[in-house]
Amino acid sequence: MIRLLIADDHPIVRAGLVALFALEGDIDVIAEAATPDEAVTAAEHSNPDVVLMDLQFGAQASTTGADATRRIRALDAAPYVLVLTNYDSDADILGAVEAGASGYLLKDAPPHELAAAVRAAAAGESALAPVIASRLLNRMRAPQASLSSREMQVLKLVAAGHSNTDIATELFVSETTVKSHLAHIFTKLAVTSRTAAVSAARERGILR
Repeated sequence: MIRLLIADDHPIVRAGLVALFALEGDIDVIAEAATPDEAVTAAEHSNPDVVLMDLQFGAQASTTGADATRRIRALDAAPYVLVLTNYDSDADILGAVEAGASGYLLKDAPPHELAAAVRAAAAGESALAPVIASRLLNRMRAPQASLSSREMQVLKLVAAGHSNTDIATELFVSETTVKSHLAHIFTKLAVTSRTAAVSAARERGILR
């Protein structure tokens, strides 16, 4: 019997999941949690095999499902964590996987797929929705985000603390050209600011 902990801030969602798994003869919902902290506590004391984890727990929650996943995976005899969420941005997916989640499904997944994912997670296997697996694979295949040599020059100068004016002077181009390069960098790294671009580039090994 697979012992399952459900962590989601919506009571109706939890009730629906409990009812769904009640139809599965080999899955037993042994605890529920409405906040990330409750999920960690329940994982520590209820000894589940798998934790079904949402990512966002409402404005009142000070932590996220990814934070709870990281803490749960650090426990002794840690259960596996399977993310079930509405969020499918690259940042959410990568954050959950990096936190230790062994699976990632969206809430529109059909019931049989969800049950199969819980069984896979309990067996220590990866359980990624096809669209999620495809996007992760694409990210792994292109870890450098295909920045051009000029974009790399601009990014390195940004990382060194130079302003757009300084960069334009250094590279003998106009500030408009620098802004254009930055716009392309932001798009390729999926960020919206200079600071985030530098941080993302360092995380991916593009910048040292």
